Amino acid sequence: MRPTKRFSRGSSARGRTLAGVLAGLLALTGCSLLGDDSGGSPRSGTGTTVPHSTASADKALPYDVTPLLKPAKKYYGVAVPGAPTSMKSVDAYTGMTGKQPNLVEYYAGWGDGFDATGVRNAWAEGALTLMSWEPFDTPVGDIAAGRSDRYIKEYATAVRRLNLPVVIDFADEFNGHWEKWGTDHVTPAQYVAAWRRIHQTFVDAGATNVIWAWSPNIVNPVRNVKLEPYYPGDAYVDWIGLIGYFTTGSDNAFDSVFGLTRDRIRTFTEKPFLLLETAAMAGERRRADIRNLFAGVAADDDMLGFVWFNHKKRADWRLEASPLALKEFKRLAADDRFGFDVRKPS
Repeated sequence: MRPTKRFSRGSSARGRTLAGVLAGLLALTGCSLLGDDSGGSPRSGTGTTVPHSTASADKALPYDVTPLLKPAKKYYGVAVPGAPTSMKSVDAYTGMTGKQPNLVEYYAGWGDGFDATGVRNAWAEGALTLMSWEPFDTPVGDIAAGRSDRYIKEYATAVRRLNLPVVIDFADEFNGHWEKWGTDHVTPAQYVAAWRRIHQTFVDAGATNVIWAWSPNIVNPVRNVKLEPYYPGDAYVDWIGLIGYFTTGSDNAFDSVFGLTRDRIRTFTEKPFLLLETAAMAGERRRADIRNLFAGVAADDDMLGFVWFNHKKRADWRLEASPLALKEFKRLAADDRFGFDVRKPS
């Protein structure tokens, strides 16, 4: 279970309420809130833009994400406030850790527009974006039943028009009871149906420039919840995006944190893993946790890399909160196995 809630529903970073209102108004006028492919200067606000001419983008072949699915080096990712709409916090993280992240995670509410500007911003610095798409205000059962089809189609069309690679994970931590789309609210059948419907809509729109990350929470706090019934199938998933943290109240060995989940998933799929969201709790043990993180990812060929959650949310997960741990992180991040320019993955 994530030890800290990432963002409140009213978070200005996501702008879900405003985006929902605007989406409704624009839908009535035949306009779109979703991103464009114009390649022009970034707009102000949320970073979403209104499509202009899309003829050239629509004719271009979809970006081939194959080289990014299992590259030779590891992803060195981060989630930081404001990114990727603004890359200032990513740049600061680069200066602090001595290495530029090549994977930038952000969180979007269901109903938000596609942040085409943010994706372009990250790509310009050699980073792939990973969007965690969270249906706070729309039941997953409604998505499965087709009640969001128009929104999904518009979103997929915007992603295709931009034609840069993006990673999407939908309704992460579905195996926990603490999310509105978790086990207390959604059946495995509903979850799988919603995932497949979203995925197929993207395929139908030609948006094959998406890498799909299926992202359970580590099973340690919910061992009685079976993961396989929630798995959409290999045809619908590219990465397994594990979410798990090193906390002071548990064994900090890498296998103790991630091993049980990894072993259970390996009974039904061979898809590669990404630590889609991780960090270590501040304290005396943080340096050891960081060493275990880097060593565990480096030792496993099926571990694609990790995303460090560098936020202060209830607990302070920011590296800068622990100078000695930051120094250790910087030392380990210098390893050439971590990080590469996603625009030139081979």
